[in-house]
Amino acid sequence: MELGQLLQKRVGLLFPGQGSQHVGMGQRVHQLSEAARRIFVQAEEILGLPLRRLCFEGPAEELADTANAQPAILTVSLAYLEALRERLRELGASLQPSMVAGHSLGEFTALVAAKALHFEDALRLVRERGRLMREVSQERPGGMAAVIGLERDALEEVCREASELGLVVVANDNSPGQLVISGEEQALQRAMELAQRRGAKRVVRLGVTVASHSPLMERVAHALAEMLARIPLREPEIPIVANVTGRILSTVEEIRRELACQVAQPVQWTTSVREMTNRGVTTFLEVGPGQVLTGLVKKIQRDVEAYSMRDLGLES
Repeated sequence: MELGQLLQKRVGLLFPGQGSQHVGMGQRVHQLSEAARRIFVQAEEILGLPLRRLCFEGPAEELADTANAQPAILTVSLAYLEALRERLRELGASLQPSMVAGHSLGEFTALVAAKALHFEDALRLVRERGRLMREVSQERPGGMAAVIGLERDALEEVCREASELGLVVVANDNSPGQLVISGEEQALQRAMELAQRRGAKRVVRLGVTVASHSPLMERVAHALAEMLARIPLREPEIPIVANVTGRILSTVEEIRRELACQVAQPVQWTTSVREMTNRGVTTFLEVGPGQVLTGLVKKIQRDVEAYSMRDLGLES
């Protein structure tokens, strides 16, 4: 798809979360765009991390460490966004999205895109968010798994049964027919087995080592709330749809509550995408590594268009 075609559409920008990281991410856009290169340099100066080496060369295990993956995905996503803006400026145009949303970690990126949160503050927040999540996961090991083809009521019953072995809950409503469970290791394994027995088409362990969007992350939520109280925020210049409610975030206080509590609350992604289409979005653009959100949009709302950075030639 030609980038200029986006100017004729009501576009919603989507920013991916943890799990979308892969070695090599962002390397092509770094080669193609001066604006993207500036984002990488700025992020490395702010955090003192070799983000380009991590993103382009790995090793995969180091990149997947949640304290590294979160600022890396945020940086790569914003590098893509700046590359898009740069290309449009060359055409004498500007990117004017109708709405933005981000999946989990991606919500921080969306708020930077909407000019409600400074890039520097977002980087420090997600680095600490990742560090705290890793700390909790070391104390109470766990993870997440996607469950495909099982109704929510049935999966919640599975989680209740598996909770005899520890905490496990439904964490993400990603699209019709795709839910994610999150919890402590033994309970998660038991829930995965039960889900398969109850008729799930597929159960897939996700490449994350933390039990995000579960009550295990309450301590992280409290720490984030304290950090957010000290960080300057502004009302978004572009409407942003929240993970927790699937509704528009309007005020600074709503943003503070959302960013703190979403780490321990389920992601209502199906509701979020439908809210955007109900408000007139006809085309979705996933701004970040991978194509996971592009695929989810097509399952949620079949009559809209959805594209990734690969479709624009910015990702190999």
